[in-house]
Amino acid sequence: MRHLPFWEGFTVTGFQRHADALHLNLEPTPDTPPRCSGCQRVGSPVHEYRWRTLRDLPILGHPVWLRVRLRRVHCPYCGPKQEQVRWLDRYARLTCRLAETVAHWCSKLPIRHAAALFGLHRDTVRLLERRRLAQQLSALPEPEPRRLVMDEFALYKGHRYATVVMDADTRRVLWVGEGRSREAIRPFFTWLGPARCARIEAVAMDMNTAFDLEVKAHCPQARVVYDLFHVVAKYGREVIDRVRVDEANRLRDDRPTRRVIKQSRWLLLRNPENLKHAGQRIRLDELLAANQALATVYVMKAGLKALWNAQTGWAWRRAWKDWLAQARESGIESLARFAKRLSGYWRGILSRVRWSMHTGQLEGINNRIKVMKRMAYGYRDSEYFFLKIKAAFPGNP
Repeated sequence: MRHLPFWEGFTVTGFQRHADALHLNLEPTPDTPPRCSGCQRVGSPVHEYRWRTLRDLPILGHPVWLRVRLRRVHCPYCGPKQEQVRWLDRYARLTCRLAETVAHWCSKLPIRHAAALFGLHRDTVRLLERRRLAQQLSALPEPEPRRLVMDEFALYKGHRYATVVMDADTRRVLWVGEGRSREAIRPFFTWLGPARCARIEAVAMDMNTAFDLEVKAHCPQARVVYDLFHVVAKYGREVIDRVRVDEANRLRDDRPTRRVIKQSRWLLLRNPENLKHAGQRIRLDELLAANQALATVYVMKAGLKALWNAQTGWAWRRAWKDWLAQARESGIESLARFAKRLSGYWRGILSRVRWSMHTGQLEGINNRIKVMKRMAYGYRDSEYFFLKIKAAFPGNP
């Protein structure tokens, strides 16, 4: 035990075992002069001795307690100072190697499990993990984003959301904040600063008016790019589902046909290339042939998706005008209402011709964030959760 290499500059002078725990007394070796923790000067006279009780990593499965005799030196430049010990931080009650091991396992296990594994209070474990996360983030280079991606994810039940902002080029999560309103995301642009805001060229997002207005307020030169997936998903909810329900209600006296229409939701929402079975394609063809309204909104969905594939601005303009005219002349109220509402967002759709951006990368990150939340059975401290998210996605080098 006297020659264990874990405690540099100290030697074991006593050993006891109580309740399956190991208690060790450590005293400084005579041939190791103390070093001032302020100016790093070696050889200052000892001012006084103090004992401190510490926790260390278990040895052979037994908890380890250290009773360490520390020296306070009388430095001629700094005055009375605690000596510097490499394996012990200032005022710490845990050794550095125990703190590093606990923080490492926090990236693999929930806080509660890590605390039970090392016999520590979960507040102590959370503090160690927060310190490690802060060190990881401070070691990252200063971000200089040119293109951004913004999206939200469910933070708690009851429609409570958090917003994530990612650098589209490096895939680094730059900022996470609770809420999805203009006031909620404004701190991100404050943190970014006017100089970096002026360098933002494009921002991909869903059709969130709060995001759109805040980007225009802080980055007026940036182009907003609306994501295809969110627009088509909104079309499916507001148009296809509405028409399907209306047609089912209209055919309430024809029970067999009504049942077919009610059970066709995923056939209509799914992309044709994702219909793997021949029976599904046959059912879809029969459904569209038998119902004109459903056939119209289904074909208009394909035309809406084609707007994101236009190669030039003029080609997009022709396709956009044709799609709007067909929507107005369709005679389907929900389709005409959706087209009228979408016409106010045409600039964000046109931007896709110049900026080939989408929120797919951030959607994948959001799925991994949900896994992190489920592994921990939720987080009481949102700020700590956001730190873990930013440290988990530091981006590409």
